[in-house]
Amino acid sequence: MTLQKTRLRGSRSFWHRGLGGMLAALGLWMAQPAWAPGAGAQGLSFSDMLIPVAGVRVVQRDRGGYVGARGREIERMRREGERVEIRGICLSACTMYLDLPNVCVAPDAVLGFHGPSDHGRPLSPERFERWSREMARHYREPLYSWYMKKARYETQGYFSLRGAQLIAMGYPRC
Repeated sequence: MTLQKTRLRGSRSFWHRGLGGMLAALGLWMAQPAWAPGAGAQGLSFSDMLIPVAGVRVVQRDRGGYVGARGREIERMRREGERVEIRGICLSACTMYLDLPNVCVAPDAVLGFHGPSDHGRPLSPERFERWSREMARHYREPLYSWYMKKARYETQGYFSLRGAQLIAMGYPRC
């Protein structure tokens, strides 16, 4: 599996060299990164990050959010049988959508994986383990094992996987 690691070295370098540069090139510029203080207070719900298209919810650009809140949203979506298509940028807690039975991934989608933190600050070992396992339980093998062995230890950036890589792991193609 070929991985691209995007590191945060200050917001300017990250936005110009890493994932933000790609977003800007695609015209998907975002005003504030999800890990920035106050990002959860922007008034956006998870539904705002999903674009409905003919009865299907399409993820175009989702920066993630709080794992617990996203878990509750996913459980609601599971109960209601919602279909989710990951077609664009899906970072952090957004990757938890991979757990839904009605999910598919476009080959050119970009998913960003990293370990848990408290707005960039390290967690206690117990909390780190708890939240790592909470994230990983939303992934199928071999993604689960890869996340637990590698990606969860990255807390300053992301490991990026393309949708094609996830399709090769057995996730349905959109």
